[in-house]
Amino acid sequence: MSWTRVWVHLVFATKYRQPFLNDTIRMRVFQHMYDNAREKDIFLDSVNGFTDHAHCLVALSREQTISKVAQLIKGESSFWINKNKLTTRKFVWQDDYWAVSVSERHVERVRNYIKNQEEHHRRKSFKQENEKFMKKYGWEPANPRSPNSRSIPNSRSLK
Repeated sequence: MSWTRVWVHLVFATKYRQPFLNDTIRMRVFQHMYDNAREKDIFLDSVNGFTDHAHCLVALSREQTISKVAQLIKGESSFWINKNKLTTRKFVWQDDYWAVSVSERHVERVRNYIKNQEEHHRRKSFKQENEKFMKKYGWEPANPRSPNSRSIPNSRSLK
């Protein structure tokens, strides 16, 4: 029997960072994401966010990949939001996401960070938060002038 526990902090935003996840629907959406993840055997430990993004703390099983888990969580939740007409316009998550591994000793810190998203975003926008993470993890845009650029690690982060 193989045993694994790989913690991942996964973050994704609404398309064009539209503030779809207002106070009326946000907790309903996150509860649905949690319930749906459980049905799909995804261990979603924590989920929360703000009006334009979501944070998830996931423990991957030995047969799961970050991309597949992100696809299942994002795809099904946007389908559910649209099916239930929770927004006046079509809801879409942006294609990209970011994910970082979390050491076992930092799991509780990440849980608390995710839990306190509303308080956190009273002081800092998602754009500021994203820029902080980009710098912290050494991610730089592949081509900053291209609207479709992807982030790549710089040489400092590979050492």
